[in-house]
Parts: sequence; structure tokens; C-alpha cells
Amino acid sequence: MRLPHLPLPAHLSYCTNIHAGDSLAEVEASLDDFLPAIRAHLEEWRALAPDAPFGLGLRLSAQAAESLLQPDMLRAFAARLESLHAYVFTINAFPWGNFHQKPVKQAVYQPDWRSGQRAAYTVHCARTLAALLPADVEGSISTVPLGFAERDRAAAMADSLPQLRLAVLELNRLMRETGKEIVLALEPEPACLLENAADALHFFQRYWFAEDNLAQLARQAGCAQPEARRLAQRHLGVCYDVCHGAIEFEDPCAALAGLLNAGIRIAKIQLSCALRVEEMDARAALQLQAFDDGVYLHQVVRRNASGLQRHPDLPQALSLPLDAIRRESWRVHCHVPLFWQAQPEAGLANTRDSLDAVLGLLRRQAISPHLEVETYTWDVLPPELREIPKAQAIALELHTVMKELRHER
Repeated sequence: MRLPHLPLPAHLSYCTNIHAGDSLAEVEASLDDFLPAIRAHLEEWRALAPDAPFGLGLRLSAQAAESLLQPDMLRAFAARLESLHAYVFTINAFPWGNFHQKPVKQAVYQPDWRSGQRAAYTVHCARTLAALLPADVEGSISTVPLGFAERDRAAAMADSLPQLRLAVLELNRLMRETGKEIVLALEPEPACLLENAADALHFFQRYWFAEDNLAQLARQAGCAQPEARRLAQRHLGVCYDVCHGAIEFEDPCAALAGLLNAGIRIAKIQLSCALRVEEMDARAALQLQAFDDGVYLHQVVRRNASGLQRHPDLPQALSLPLDAIRRESWRVHCHVPLFWQAQPEAGLANTRDSLDAVLGLLRRQAISPHLEVETYTWDVLPPELREIPKAQAIALELHTVMKELRHER
């Protein structure tokens, strides 16, 4: 939905990666099932914009994106969105294939940006988005942070540049042909090539905005190098996931300011909360075991007197002796509901403080035009965190965000 009252007018939605299903038919069925129910639960919708279309953050697998290359299927999908009184302003093109029920783990980053498959999939999503975008709305596509962490990070970053250039050239071509501006947004995530905002800043300054990369882009685009720099800034940016930043113990406002000051677009902000343990003890360690669902990778960052210690998944961190981790502060990559109000004595909480800081910043400054709630882990959370129906939970998360953006208490 549109939020015209912010310093930078924005679109707010939830990401449909919360729904299982990789085929186009499954995507359509989930929209049919959930959009009317979410609207019915969302008080702000009924009060403020009952006749306005509902914005969507659409997750498309490679399979679904390829299906929408067929003109008749694309027309039918656009008609379905119209009948649901919905529009798409952003696409999640991070998970290539299966994202629910079966183990995902590190496979979610494959193919990475060294692969032509990743570029082709992203271009398919871009063509769909260009066809679906309203005339007055710019689009964004979030994607993997280049790939999973490698021993030789520098080589992996450099090897990602050719495919990123191809994607940017296609986005520029689409803009010339359709008038639709789309930004590809790298999403930093722990244990990846771009773990945090500092890594993203390093990649853009050292690799993407480097003179040799811009010279290559200029040759491929058939333009002068100053124009190539404008293309590089216009069509590649960052998707800042608040959960991921919180896991890294980032100051989210400083992280966002650093990116913007470097001329990097914040194409999308994913509004999400991670798991937090302020003082690790036996009770908290036991409670964390309930979040080891076996499906997703749950990266852990521990903070102690030595600094930050990182683990690619929860089992590795929990295997440490209790005496070695007692009283540490932990952040765990598990997206938990924004509205979850854990009691301090329970041992676990969410990183709502980071989210509130970002929402406060959005009230004051022009940061990003796209805001997306993303609690994709809903189906594997412990039962006590998902007692209410999913459609009602999605509406409650959107309500939580809008309440903070209006600064209501």
C-alpha cells in the first residue's frame, strides 16, 4: 500500500515468500487464499484506503518466473492481480528454487552471481516486474549477497561483476523500452560474501564503482564512462534487511547513512526481527534448540569480551560448552514476528529495537521507497509463536509497522 506521508513516499507490503509453493499455480493459489483475508484483518486498510490497490512483495522462483515469460500466462496473472485489487512493486528473487518444507540451508544462495543462471533468472523476474509495475512506480528486485562466503572473497566478488553488468544492462534496456525503472538490490546476510553494510560498502567502492568495471560497463552499453557510472548507481543498490543487520550488531541508522553517503541506493528495506539473547545461560540455550528447524540456515553471531564470533548455523554454536558462552550476547538468524513481545525473564526476545530505530529514521528522512515485512519462517516457528492464523499475523505485522510510522503509542 502507498504511504504518501513519509519524507520519501513509500510502498509497504509483506513478502509472499511466507507462502509455500514454487510453481506459478501455487503462487496464484496463495494470493487467492490470503489477500482477501489479510485485507479483512487490516484495520488501516478499511479505515484509510478501502478502495486503494494492495501492494505486493512478490516472491518468484525460477520456475514461476520462466512461466511468466509466456505472454498468455503473464496476461492471466496480471488479470488475477487486478481482480484481487493488488499491484506488485517489488520481487524477491533471492531463493532460486524450493524455499519451504524441505531443507534449504546453503542451497538458497545457489546459483550465485558468478553464474549465468542467476543473471538469467533475475532478468526473467525483471521482465515480469516491468510488465506489472504501475506507470508511476519504480520497481526493485532483491537478490543474494553475491553468494555464500568463500575462502577467497576478493576473487568471488570480482567474478560476480560480469553477470551483474549483464543484469544492469538489461534493466537499462527495459527502462528505455518501457519507461519502468527497476533497481537490483543486493541483500547483505551473515555468512555470505556481503555479510553486513560494511561489506556492501566495500564491494561497491572497491569493485562495482571501480574504474575498470565502469569502463567495461561503458563498452557494453555503448556509452561514455560518466553515463556508465550513472547506470551503475541507478540499477544496482542494496536491500537492507533489518534482521540481518541486527544479527551483525550493526547500528542500522549509521549503516544506512554510510551506504547513502557513498551514492548507493537503498532500493528496499526488509522489516524483520531476529532472535536475541542478552545473557546466555542454560535456559536460553535450551530454548534456542526449538528454533533449529532443519529447513533454514540460522547463522549466529556471539558478542563477548573478544568481540564478535560467527557461526554458519545454530547447531555449531549450541555445541559449545556452556561455560564458554555463559553471559554472552547472541543474535540468531531466525525471522520472528514483529509483534512478539517476549518477557525478559523468558531468556529470548526479538531485535525490535533495531526495527524501531529504522522506522523512526523513515519517519524523519528520505531513505527508501520500498518497505517489506518478511517473516518467512512462520511455518517452522515454535507453536507458541504462531498461535494466531497466518493471514491475521501478516496483517498484525503490517499494523505494527504502520503504527510506528505514524508514531502512535
